[in-house]
Amino acid sequence: MKKYLVILLAVFAFSSTSFAQFRIGPKLGANLGKIDGSGYSEKYTLGYHVGGFMEIPLGKKWAVQPEVLWNQVNGDTATNFRQVYTELQNQDLKNPQLNYLSIPLLLSYKPAKFISFQAGPQFGILLNKDKTLIDNGKDAFKDGDLSMLFGAQLNILSFRVYGRYAIGLNNINDLGSQEKWKTTGFQLGVGLAF
Repeated sequence: MKKYLVILLAVFAFSSTSFAQFRIGPKLGANLGKIDGSGYSEKYTLGYHVGGFMEIPLGKKWAVQPEVLWNQVNGDTATNFRQVYTELQNQDLKNPQLNYLSIPLLLSYKPAKFISFQAGPQFGILLNKDKTLIDNGKDAFKDGDLSMLFGAQLNILSFRVYGRYAIGLNNINDLGSQEKWKTTGFQLGVGLAF
């Protein structure tokens, strides 16, 4: 995680010439997400995110947009979950609700004043104290998640309306099995830049 913070600081230092023109603001929105992998349902479930962002211009058309979000990803276990994970057959299972401190670092390209196309990594730190699928069970999820975000943002005066697709890059399964779980989903939201 330290190397990601160094990269973030380097981006801030690189953009110091335009740092006086940066904008900050709050944002909130909905997540339609799922956990991909054996034993999980293919349907998307509703969650939400809330936090803040900063826009740092890198010229007329480019900008860097770091964010800090509280981000919720909900999973839905499928009916075959117990068949895949036989060690959990006699346990009371619960659908996971994963709460992350997410740090997206987006590169924005603005072909016109009113729209930006964005892409970049999102680093997530799992905040749940209860990371199990069963009560008093072994931790089921790893402490971190790495995703890539792709999307667009409408810039209407100080308002920001955005839509993104998030695809998980690393395996979040911590049960020790060979099955891989990854988060995927959509983020829809609004923000206000000051």
